[in-house]
Amino acid sequence: MNELFFLQPEIVSSLIRGLCVSIRLIVPSAVFGLAIGIVVGALRVYGNTFIKAIADGYILIFRGFPLVVQLFIWYFGLPYIGIYLTPFVAAVMGFSLCSGAYHSEYVRGAFLSVKTGQMMAAKALGFSKIKMVLFVTLPQAFRKALPGCGNEIIYLIKYSSLAYMITCIELTGEGKIIASDTFRYTETFMVIGAIYLFLTSVAAWLLHRLEYRLQLPGFEQYS
Repeated sequence: MNELFFLQPEIVSSLIRGLCVSIRLIVPSAVFGLAIGIVVGALRVYGNTFIKAIADGYILIFRGFPLVVQLFIWYFGLPYIGIYLTPFVAAVMGFSLCSGAYHSEYVRGAFLSVKTGQMMAAKALGFSKIKMVLFVTLPQAFRKALPGCGNEIIYLIKYSSLAYMITCIELTGEGKIIASDTFRYTETFMVIGAIYLFLTSVAAWLLHRLEYRLQLPGFEQYS
């Protein structure tokens, strides 16, 4: 009967509860991180010298500090200046800002790959700089940046497991509690690893489908 321990309803319900929290962390963090990456990437290419310096500083900090240190600062450090965040909000903020820094590198490279002649043509048609970025370069850059940004979203799914370090009990946190109670560490984390494998596989499939839907025949070869 010991071998059937993990089939007990309370264990399954704990893992499902943790999985739901993980998904609630991943989805907004992915959306906010991508939005931040697009904005910062655009500013690093089209902003003035001052704006570029600020954006570069943001990249330097959030790519240079370990993610777990960032989470500790948001949750344990901010109370020293009178700002109190819930574990969930601190985790989403940390994941979004860190992920956005990496997204911005993919987006920046994609913006730089768009031919300058297209910007000149849009300017000749009377487009403002913001409209040129939004309607001319961004749609092209997004298609080119999507594989890299998709890879960052896959990473986000996996490093969302760090949320339990600031007491946001998601899938890994629930697994740690189960393993501590049962001393079945190998079995518990094998199950958790399989769940993360499933999540990343689904995300990879969805991203691949999105890439396929956004493809323009012949565009990638000649743009």
